[in-house]
Amino acid sequence: MSIDVSALHHVTIGCAREDLPVLLAFYAGTLGLQDGFRPALRYPGHWLYAGGHAVLHLNALLPQSPKPQAGAVDHIALKAHGLAATRQALADAEVPFSETPLKGTRLHQVFLQDPLGLKVELNFDLDAERTPGGLAA
Repeated sequence: MSIDVSALHHVTIGCAREDLPVLLAFYAGTLGLQDGFRPALRYPGHWLYAGGHAVLHLNALLPQSPKPQAGAVDHIALKAHGLAATRQALADAEVPFSETPLKGTRLHQVFLQDPLGLKVELNFDLDAERTPGGLAA
């Protein structure tokens, strides 16, 4: 018997209550995820949506802010669209980033850090970026 796994469902970021505003501003304001429905849970937080799916959960379940890069999660990767607009939005928000094409694929990756120091990877399909309305890297 095997379990059929098809895609990443969501990532949960544990934080302190005072981290919620800056994380919400980063993920919703800068990266464009939508703050949406979240059931009543034990800890305050937000569920952030992309394409109608809650892909990122912010949960204030820690007594204090975590140390940058703490824990076993190396990074979160999100499928993204609009490479040129993303570059401009990050520059406008003064969010440092680096980028690289992923050799052997049609993916272009943009790397940045959230306000708690978690690495975020944005993946752009270069074929989709070259379609009408898209952009060549």
